[in-house]
Amino acid sequence: MKLLPTPEQAAVLSHTLRACNQAAGQAAQIAFERGAFSRAGLQKLLYCQMKARGLSAQPALHVIRKTADAYTTLHAQIRAGLLGERGSPRRTEATSKPIGFRPDAAQPFDDRCLSWQLDTRTVSIWTIRGRMKNLSFTGEPSQLKTLAEHRRGESDLVCRDGKWFLMATCEVPEAEPYEPADWIGVDRGIANLVTTSDGHNHQGRSLERYRRRMARVRAELQAKGTKSAKRKLKKRARREARHAAHANHTIAKTVVADAQRTGRGIALEDLKGIRDRVRLRRHQRATLASWPFHQLGTFIGYKARRAGVPVIEVDPAHTSQGCPRCWHVTRRNRPTRDVFYCMVCGLAGPADHIAAVNVRRRARTAWVFVNPPHAAVSPPHRQRQSRAASPSLFRGGQLTPGKVFGDPAS
Repeated sequence: MKLLPTPEQAAVLSHTLRACNQAAGQAAQIAFERGAFSRAGLQKLLYCQMKARGLSAQPALHVIRKTADAYTTLHAQIRAGLLGERGSPRRTEATSKPIGFRPDAAQPFDDRCLSWQLDTRTVSIWTIRGRMKNLSFTGEPSQLKTLAEHRRGESDLVCRDGKWFLMATCEVPEAEPYEPADWIGVDRGIANLVTTSDGHNHQGRSLERYRRRMARVRAELQAKGTKSAKRKLKKRARREARHAAHANHTIAKTVVADAQRTGRGIALEDLKGIRDRVRLRRHQRATLASWPFHQLGTFIGYKARRAGVPVIEVDPAHTSQGCPRCWHVTRRNRPTRDVFYCMVCGLAGPADHIAAVNVRRRARTAWVFVNPPHAAVSPPHRQRQSRAASPSLFRGGQLTPGKVFGDPAS
């Protein structure tokens, strides 16, 4: 929710945020010196000091918990190896000094420190100068409805580029998944962000042009190396991330809406670890590293769960090299990046569309393995056809049932 404070209210909010983060920095310093990183241990050490700094009981506890959670996250990253091995420069820098908090870092508020008046669209919030009432907020109608029906737990006060927001936590229940009548195969790529088995194509050319332009600007700023240039680099990185997220949100919403309207499920390729499996030329590495395929899959997954649309992930091997009509697989079936031409039966078409059709075909087979029929025996001639065709289903490499989301039986 976007807050609409007066200049006086904005000054008080800024003072409150700075005071809380200064207290969190002091708490991090003491935790680093004493080696106490648990919530209970820090609360015994710091509660009285936080109260002496002018914080009320609940804000003082939130500052302590925020500090403890920051160290918990740091230690989890070290255990997972995300900061490098022992003795590496990055890990040494992270562990050789206390955790720091920006003056405008987010501060959590619970229902004892923050109350929502949805009818008047105002909030009452604790500040370092007492309770601030009649602080206006606004939002889209759908967001206001979600806030009124599903808000749970804490809200974070955030200042971003001079604008104030309250990030409210909402628990939206998932819809009951339905039995899909068929599947929409989705092929994710770089030139074409998404191509579906229905033939719908969401091209990534505009996003690629935007990123190339941002790369040129980033190179110019990096060459300068000044503090102002570094600030602009961070700002442009956030802008680029928002641009890519907006494109992924738009695509995910369209795919889920098509599946829900037609009563079908969504089939995706399981691309986990693809960056480690492929070998690229030097000029292609940056493009693959910035490919937001995981974010797009995450957006499709959570939007599908809210709508009750089943989502399944299948093996991606040879989906763009196998023929969906005769199931012949060879690299020669794809003479160029954009064209598919079967060397056996002559089927031709856009390579990404063929890959999406193969993803749909594998999803049909995988769903049968996961959800076998409970009754009804097929007629004899149907059984003979299925037995005759079964060896060919696995031609094309390692067809295995993938992960299934939205199915209670799985």
